Amino acid sequence: MLAVPSFVVRMLLGEALDGPISLTVARVGGVALLTLGVACWLAHTDSQSRAARGLVSAMIIYNLGLALILGRAGFVLQTTGIALWPAVILHSVMAVWSVRRLPMEKRGWRRMV
Repeated sequence: MLAVPSFVVRMLLGEALDGPISLTVARVGGVALLTLGVACWLAHTDSQSRAARGLVSAMIIYNLGLALILGRAGFVLQTTGIALWPAVILHSVMAVWSVRRLPMEKRGWRRMV
């Protein structure tokens, strides 16, 4: 999304980004994804802290939100990108995986899944 946002959007939604405003917004999203990825990478060995719980919670929100947004684009907007449904499946699986990895033991909660 940061380097070639138009290609990524074309693969997901079957349409190219047109105009400098669209490209700028897509690049802002790319920077946000890069930042979240770096934060998760730096905290990957700290599995039981409150910060780790916050990062995993953020990943749940991101993956679930993206799966819903892309799924809606496919069903309602009838987009036809080649990577759309694999991305919906991937982000759905990542959301479930993140829920299962959520460190709940520090708060005295029991895992429900």
